[in-house]
Amino acid sequence: MLTATALGQQSLSEGPFDQLIIRGATLINGNGAPPLGPVDIVVEGNRITRVETVGYPGVAIDPKDRPALKPGGKEIQAAGMYVLPGFIDMHGHIGGKPQGAEPDYVFKLWMGHGITTVREPSGRGVDFSMDLKRKSAQNSIVAPRLHIYTGFGQGSDTPISTPAQAREWVRNNAKKGADGIKFFGAAPDIMTAALDENKKLGLRSACHHAQLAVARWNVLHSARAGLTSMEHWYGLPEALFADRTVQDYPLDYNYNNEQHRFEEAGKLWQQAAPPYSDHWNAVMEELLQLDFTLDPTFNIYEASRDLHRARRAEWHEAYTLPSLWRFYEPSMVSHGSYWHYWGTEQEVAWKKNYQLWMTFVNEYKNRGGRVTVGSDSGFIYQLYGFAYIREMELLREAGFHPLEIIRAATLNGAEALGMEQQIGTVEVGKLADLVVVEENPLQNLKSLYGTGAVKLTENNEVVRVGGVKYTIKDGILYDAKALLADVRQQVRQAKEAEGFQLLQPGVKE
Repeated sequence: MLTATALGQQSLSEGPFDQLIIRGATLINGNGAPPLGPVDIVVEGNRITRVETVGYPGVAIDPKDRPALKPGGKEIQAAGMYVLPGFIDMHGHIGGKPQGAEPDYVFKLWMGHGITTVREPSGRGVDFSMDLKRKSAQNSIVAPRLHIYTGFGQGSDTPISTPAQAREWVRNNAKKGADGIKFFGAAPDIMTAALDENKKLGLRSACHHAQLAVARWNVLHSARAGLTSMEHWYGLPEALFADRTVQDYPLDYNYNNEQHRFEEAGKLWQQAAPPYSDHWNAVMEELLQLDFTLDPTFNIYEASRDLHRARRAEWHEAYTLPSLWRFYEPSMVSHGSYWHYWGTEQEVAWKKNYQLWMTFVNEYKNRGGRVTVGSDSGFIYQLYGFAYIREMELLREAGFHPLEIIRAATLNGAEALGMEQQIGTVEVGKLADLVVVEENPLQNLKSLYGTGAVKLTENNEVVRVGGVKYTIKDGILYDAKALLADVRQQVRQAKEAEGFQLLQPGVKE
C-alpha cells in the first residue's frame, strides 16, 4: 500500500509486506525488560513472526545466524537504532471544530510521533468516530487504530434522568460498535446503572469527574461501581478529603468562569489528606484492589504552572494551525482558554498541586497499580503528538524510571484497553505495531519529539538528532518524518491563505 502526499513523489507509507525484517536493532520492549540487541524482528503481513537475538554489541554478526529474507521481502538496516512497541495514547481527541483541527492533521501528528493506538474519550459523536475507526482498521487512511469511548448521553434526544434511560443508552451505544463510555459524572443512581450495564456488556469506561457531580460521586464511588479508568485527577483529591466534603470554593465562584475553575483546581490537592497518611493509604489500597487504571494526563495542565513555557513551545511555529492557535488564546468562551489574568500566585499553587499529585501517581505505580500515558491535546497550548512525548517527560519528573515510562506508554495501555494479547509488547504473534528511532529514548526522551533534540557535536556544531524514523502500524511502514513534513505544509498553506502571523496574546505587531 502506497499513500500519496501533497509533498509530491515522496510516499508516506509502504506495505504491508509478505515479509519485513528489521535488522540489528536494539529492542526496548514494553514489559519493563532492559534493552536487548542486536535483534532481527520479522514481520509477515501484519503479525510479528520472529524476534531473534543475532549477536553481541560491537561484534560482527554472522549472516548464517540471521533469519533469511524471502524473495520479494523488505529489509530495514537498523544497526544502531532502537525498536519499541507502538505507543498508545489513552486520551486522544480527534480534533474538533472549535479548534479547526481535522482528523488528517491530527492523525499525522500522532503517527509522526510513533502513536499507533488511540483511545478517544468523547468526540464529535459515535457515528463520526466509528467511521474513522473502520477506515483505520482497513488502513484506507493514515491513522492509528482507534478505540471509541462515547461521551455518556451523547446523541440522546432527551437528557438521561432515570436509571432505565441510562441502561437503554448504554445498550444503544454498544450496538453502534463503541468500545466504551466516557463519563463526566451524574447522579449516583444514574452512574450506578450505566456502569453496571456497561460492565455486563463487557465494555470499558473512563471518567473525568467534573466538579458539578463530584461532591456526590468521586473516584472511589466510580471504581466500586465498575469504572475501569479515571482521567486527569478530578475526583481523586475529593476521595482523599478527610476534614471536608466539598472543595473550598470561594463564595463568588462560578464554574462557567474558566479562570475560577482552573485557578481553584490548583489548590485542590492541598485540601486532600497528606501523602502516606492512613486515609491516603486506604484510598490507594482500595483502588489497587479494584485493578483501577490512572490516566493522569499531566501535560494538559502544565501551562497552569508555567504558562510561558507551554505557550512558547518551539513546535507551535511550524505545526500549530492558525485556528488552533486562536483557540488557545485567552477567551471567556473557549474551554481551557482561562488566561483572564494568570500570574505568579496561580503558578506557584499549581506547582504545589503537581508535587502532591505526582507523589500519588508514582506511589500507585510503585505498589503495582496501572498508570498509562494520555495527552488530551488540542487544549491549553498542548499539540497532538508533541504533548504525548511531554507526558512521558512529566512521568519521569514524577519518579518513573524511563523503562517504566515505556511500559506505561505501551503494555499498560494495552492492558487498560483489554488488548494486551494483541499489542503493547514486541512478541511473536502480536500485531506489528512498532516504533523505530535512531537515538536511545531512555537516555533522552526529548529525542522522541518531532522537532528532535538539540545536541552539540565534538566539532562544536549544533545539530538536531532524533525524532521517530519509522512508525509501523498493522505491518505498514510509515515514514514518520514525511508525515510531519506533510503537517508542516498544511500549516504553511493555512497561514498563507489567511495571511496569518503567529503573535503572542495581546501583541499587535
